Amino acid sequence: MEDKRILYVSSEVVPYLAENEVSLLSYDVPKMINDQGGQIRIFMPRYGNINERRHQLHEVIRLSGMNLVVNDLDMPLIIKVASIPKERIQVYFIDNDEYFKRKATFSDEEGVLYPDNDERAIFFAKGVVETVKKLNWVPDIIHVHGWMASLLPIYMKHYYKDEALFSETKIVTSVYSQSFEGSLDAEMINKIKFDGVPQDAIQELELPNYENLIKAAIKHSDGIIIASENVSGSLTKFIQSSEKPFLPFASKDKFSEAYTNFYKSMLP
Repeated sequence: MEDKRILYVSSEVVPYLAENEVSLLSYDVPKMINDQGGQIRIFMPRYGNINERRHQLHEVIRLSGMNLVVNDLDMPLIIKVASIPKERIQVYFIDNDEYFKRKATFSDEEGVLYPDNDERAIFFAKGVVETVKKLNWVPDIIHVHGWMASLLPIYMKHYYKDEALFSETKIVTSVYSQSFEGSLDAEMINKIKFDGVPQDAIQELELPNYENLIKAAIKHSDGIIIASENVSGSLTKFIQSSEKPFLPFASKDKFSEAYTNFYKSMLP
């Protein structure tokens, strides 16, 4: 993987958020590629419960200052960056006061999902791509982890389809069992259609629950990795019937070789 460029886009990454399946793999996989001599970047949202002082986040002025349009509203984009200690791995944080200042990730103290999680996901997807364009850093592979990042494949294949920078980039999505209860805002599909994405490409999002979000991401990805041992039967069937290259679940002691070989199979 020497000199291959892989962009990791994740809902959650340790050490910035608590350990779970998504946040741990979103650290372990980039570290593994970094150790092999690959060039990596990690992007995640800058939730309000991330301690900026402890993790030494600082704003990157030259990347900040853009406005992204979400559902016909201009939302300012702030980019922060930090380095994972001892690993020489840079993590970029997509920030916006309206969407990410609150002191939790996806839901309030009562466990109720934030009503604007759909717009936060749209903002995150656009924010990542616009920042990578400003960095002029062309990834060979974009690897997506977690449902908050699941709109990125859709936006890459539609909204950004004419960007020459990404003409050779492959998109890999990791599918986890970790999910949320209920659905996101019923208007989500219309907010994405506002950005020129055709309805038939995202018909699953007429009911924007966890499984349908992941199905829409799978449809727009070039390769799939089953990242949890217990992914639902219906998602597993959907992956198998998609006719996309996919990697079955690999345990922690075997994932390094399995992921590396899968990446290589995706590259020309």
